[in-house]
Amino acid sequence: MSAQQSRFVRTLVDEFVRSGIEHAVIAPGSRSTPLVMALAERMTVHVFHDERSAAFFALGLGRGTGMPAVLVSTSGTAVANFHPAVVEADASNVPVVVCTADRPPELIDTGANQAIDQHRIYGGAVRWFFDPGVAGEFHEAERFWRSLACRALAESTGWPPGPVHLNLPFREPLLLDDQEAAVLGGRRGAVPWTTARRTTGVPDLSEVIEAVRSYDQGIVIVGQSPGVSAETLLRFATAAGCPVLADPLSGLRVEGTISTYDALLRSEEWAAHHYPYPVIRVGRPPTSKLLGEWTRHVDPQFVVTPELTWEDPHRSVNIHIVGSPEAILLEATDRLSEIPAVADRRSEWLTAWSTSDAKARAVVDGFCDDADVHFEGAVARDVAAVVPQEALLFVGSSMPVRDLETFAAPPVTGLIGANRGASGIDGTVGTALGMATGLGVPVVCLLGDIAFLHDSNSLIGLADRGLEATFVVVDNDGGGIFHFLPQVNHRDFERLFATPHGVDTAAVAEAFGLEVERPAPGGVGDAVAESMRRGGSRVLIVPTERADNAARHRAVMAAVSEAIWP
Repeated sequence: MSAQQSRFVRTLVDEFVRSGIEHAVIAPGSRSTPLVMALAERMTVHVFHDERSAAFFALGLGRGTGMPAVLVSTSGTAVANFHPAVVEADASNVPVVVCTADRPPELIDTGANQAIDQHRIYGGAVRWFFDPGVAGEFHEAERFWRSLACRALAESTGWPPGPVHLNLPFREPLLLDDQEAAVLGGRRGAVPWTTARRTTGVPDLSEVIEAVRSYDQGIVIVGQSPGVSAETLLRFATAAGCPVLADPLSGLRVEGTISTYDALLRSEEWAAHHYPYPVIRVGRPPTSKLLGEWTRHVDPQFVVTPELTWEDPHRSVNIHIVGSPEAILLEATDRLSEIPAVADRRSEWLTAWSTSDAKARAVVDGFCDDADVHFEGAVARDVAAVVPQEALLFVGSSMPVRDLETFAAPPVTGLIGANRGASGIDGTVGTALGMATGLGVPVVCLLGDIAFLHDSNSLIGLADRGLEATFVVVDNDGGGIFHFLPQVNHRDFERLFATPHGVDTAAVAEAFGLEVERPAPGGVGDAVAESMRRGGSRVLIVPTERADNAARHRAVMAAVSEAIWP
């Protein structure tokens, strides 16, 4: 067996043990050999010749202990024989972690022995299914494996508890390498990589409070769906002595929060001198990829969300607290107020952030105000500035949501929507109209030309729906985001990536019976405000040039870097 495959199973088992799982139930077979050997090294193992008996024994362990057992089978029909117990575990809300060994992908659908389709074989009877693929060499694999084990436990013991299914393909040879070949690592103190902590009452915040007390350079990140009021968020941040980096999608980019963090972090020197400990995130991850990369190795990290969504793309989170963010932050604020001068110690840290934010904001606004042509960053800033709290601001994926994050000045509050679950551009028009209808409010939708054309059928009948909808279409005849990516240097860039369409977006809007306007540079905000005053539905076309827009972005970031780190 490859050393990497040995590391995988030993790391997975190590994380199970750290998380409190003590029992493994084994139905014998060959393909499951590496996992069985690793489990036998660390857990109490129960062996049953019959898979059905093994599965129901594991079910009994779950009932008796409240913790899942690891239930293991080889590939093929052995997997199917677990199904009755999995169904019972689902119906009875009993935790079980089902680990089915599988043939590697090159042996599936080839007539190979004992190779069946095991993906989602238990259907809706499991709380979660995942297949990580054959263990291989890739960046930070251990973080991924440890997070995988922790999530399996969290999903199995969640609300309600039940079975989860991990399908684990293994390649021959199947015997483990020597123990020395397996590098385990993990969190200090043999604690789990990520702990999911659900609460309906007073949460256990001891680790959070201790981290804030021990470190003087913490930050609070607030993303979409935070579930907390601006007042509570700022009270907590003040008590903790932490700046708040507020994604506008949170609806909490208010005065006193940091709005230019994406621009600040583009200065490598500034970012290196302001590295945070700890990180406390409320809500979903921020839009900024740069912010996520910058904080990926911070330890400790805490996340507070209303539900367990396991949004941790970098596998960085130590503790995920699930409950009411409002109640959790209020409790944390009260706890921190009992510690003398926590915030006072951090005055220099807070001043560094606020001063840099003010300098960056001045540079950003200067570029936006001086543009003699439409600049997409200025468009996002100006649209966000004029949408009232009682209306909906809906933002398309790709560049518009990124420009909103980078350029929008506080306050950006109220009703804000975006399809950031899968982050596609499809359905932007329809989602904006549906959300506005559900809320019973006017909508301003900022989106790109391709997103507008992609979902133009949602405009059918708009004039008769009685909606007040203003669409701000940033029209650069293609995919502007690719000018920020390495593909820009490809010899066939325009045809393969930028994909200019040559479609008259104004004509498309008019074909659906919508009024079209073309604001002058610097006049987009006024045009949006006037459109909302007049009511009805219309489309504002804002033409930009892709290469020029990318150059302006780079110039802004260079100027910010010079202003904050001369």
